[in-house]
Amino acid sequence: MQKRTILTTLRHFLVGFSMGSADLVPGVSGGTIAFVSGIYEQLLAAIATITGPVLRLVLRGKLVQAYKQTPLKFVLPLGIGMMTAIFSLSHLIEYLLHDHPVPTWSLFFGLVLASILLVGRTVKGWTWRELLAISLGTVVTFWVVGAVPVETPETPLAFFFSGVVAISAMILPGISGSFILVLLGKYAQVLEAVSNREFLTLIYVALGCAVGIGLFSRLLKYLLNTHHSVTLGVLLGVLIGSLRKVWPWKFEDGANFFPELDGAFLFAIVCAVAGAVLVLGISQLEHGKRSIVTE
Repeated sequence: MQKRTILTTLRHFLVGFSMGSADLVPGVSGGTIAFVSGIYEQLLAAIATITGPVLRLVLRGKLVQAYKQTPLKFVLPLGIGMMTAIFSLSHLIEYLLHDHPVPTWSLFFGLVLASILLVGRTVKGWTWRELLAISLGTVVTFWVVGAVPVETPETPLAFFFSGVVAISAMILPGISGSFILVLLGKYAQVLEAVSNREFLTLIYVALGCAVGIGLFSRLLKYLLNTHHSVTLGVLLGVLIGSLRKVWPWKFEDGANFFPELDGAFLFAIVCAVAGAVLVLGISQLEHGKRSIVTE
């Protein structure tokens, strides 16, 4: 029993580390990692519990009861894994995206492509509703990821609302919270704050994240409970549309192009295959997904 608990904790930590790593990259979603690892709906349930009943108990001063209702065996290793990745890999991700963009984006393209296959297998009953949901998710996401970044002021309120919007996107498979920060002109500022340990700025963003995740997770949980297959169709479309953003070959203005078939192209294919294999490996963690809420 103790060995099983240790393995479960390690699994949650590794999934959290993978989610944190993905969320550092504009175009790759930590929600995708949560989905393919089989913890997505349990994650939404845990968030709803923490931001609902647990928070109300804390505000009423019933800390012991709040502690007992918090799914710590799940959220603690998951959260530690995410924070470990964010603070330890921020410099590495900056370096790879700047100095080796094509192999790096190829890895992420393979990751998203494999995720599409895995999520597609979860959609049951392919009717016109699911096909329409997939089409809408694809078109809207394809348009959003092609949007031109805007500029926003470096104020506490701007960082707060950036956190609200980014975290809402971050828990969606396929929509990257980091990319939303890019669109809002906040990605470089937040990444710099992480690298330089500017904790006041990070607190503003974190407060926005807390509000956004509490509200948006409830909406997603409701949709998955009441319109499960159609909601999965939308999420699948979101993943498909996001491929526009993670396409490895881009001009300086951000437009995509198809490269020459040379050695660099073959290496990029190898990186894409590695990304796909990584996702397929993470998906094997799904056998333990039922333990998250009950343990």
